[in-house]
Amino acid sequence: MGAFLLRRLLWIFPTLLGITLVTFLAVHAAPGELGARDTDVENSASGGGNDERALFRAEHLLDAPLWKQYLHFLGPFDLSAGGSARFGGSGEHPWHGVLALDLGTEFQRPGVPVLPEIGARLAVTGPLALLAAFLLFALGVPLGVASALCADGLVDRIARGLLLALHSLPGYWFGLLLLFAFGASGLAWLPVLGLGDEGDLVDRARHVVLPLATLTLPGLAYVARQTRGAVLELLEQDFVRAARARGLSERDVVVKHVVRNALPQVVTLFGSILPALLGGSVIVESLFGLPGLGLYAFEGLSARDLNVILGVTTVTAGLTLVAILAADLLCAWLDPRVRER
Repeated sequence: MGAFLLRRLLWIFPTLLGITLVTFLAVHAAPGELGARDTDVENSASGGGNDERALFRAEHLLDAPLWKQYLHFLGPFDLSAGGSARFGGSGEHPWHGVLALDLGTEFQRPGVPVLPEIGARLAVTGPLALLAAFLLFALGVPLGVASALCADGLVDRIARGLLLALHSLPGYWFGLLLLFAFGASGLAWLPVLGLGDEGDLVDRARHVVLPLATLTLPGLAYVARQTRGAVLELLEQDFVRAARARGLSERDVVVKHVVRNALPQVVTLFGSILPALLGGSVIVESLFGLPGLGLYAFEGLSARDLNVILGVTTVTAGLTLVAILAADLLCAWLDPRVRER
């Protein structure tokens, strides 16, 4: 198990490095000037504000070569004019970058450090995504097992039809349907904006219902269909037939032999579901006005804020890799054969 864990850990760091590099190059290749605001465009058109823009670009190393900007982002040394004295800076703030746990400040709000802001936003998105993942498995796995046990029957056809209909709905449109149906413009059963009163758990729970449903329900089809496929494949295996031939009850055959052996395949879904939920949070948080990480990423992209974009990408990529590692370890614990791969 130790060698298996070590192999997985050795893959995390180069993978994360590659993700940040691709994101960095993609942001620079995108049209538009990083950190440019509408007022900057107006001032540039009128011939003013050039000195301020040059100062801004120099302060954030946007006028430096790409390799220097990327090393400045990685750290741990600050390569700006006020950075590490080893690299020609004034030594005022020598440390910067991911390795120094300093992602700089926002372009539009220079007094707001990016990393603490990401932590505050993650406190909203993280619990919502984890709760959605829990519901996906708590509902999707039993649905998949039940659908497989009555394959091609009436229950199976109804379940597959409903789940496929949910899966086919675009996330934003599905959220709008829930908003109009249960919000103030419809039945007025649930609030649709914000997180509610922090000290009132009931009010907070009512505010979370619609965002959580928007994140969870469309993904049920994916988990249920994957579980159904795994169970159907195992039902045809010889060891299942042997268990039935020994006189075991159908419940013991399903629970102890089929479901138990299907769990490793189901657990691997967690590594792909978490990034999907984090990505879907952009839609959900924008729609329901939640101050989470998805909305922060959207704001950073809109403002062409390199620090925010790279910071959010690095944190979400790191969380995704940790989730994949946790899924791999759980699979290795459930099925020792996985450790040999």
